Amino acid sequence: MRSTRATAAVERLNARSTEVRYSMVRTAGELFYLTQNAGFDAPVKLSEALELDDFVRFVNAYGPQKPKRVSKLDVAFEKQLKKKY
Repeated sequence: MRSTRATAAVERLNARSTEVRYSMVRTAGELFYLTQNAGFDAPVKLSEALELDDFVRFVNAYGPQKPKRVSKLDVAFEKQLKKKY
C-alpha cells in the first residue's frame, strides 16, 4: 500500500501536536492532502493535492517540531570545537 509512508507522517504530526488533530485524504489520482479536524464542522483543508514524496515532506515540516536530543558527548565535542577556533 502506497499510503503507509503518508499515514506514518500524519501519525508523527499528531504525536507532535497535542491540541489539534490532523488527517490525510487520498484522492482517486493517488494524490494526498492534509486536513485539520474541526469537530462537528467540515475538516479544514491545509494543503493542495500532492504526490506521496511531496506530501510526506510537507507533513514533516508542518506544525511543531520535535527538539533534537543532544547527549553530553555532543556538548563536550561542541565545546572542544569552539576552543580551537
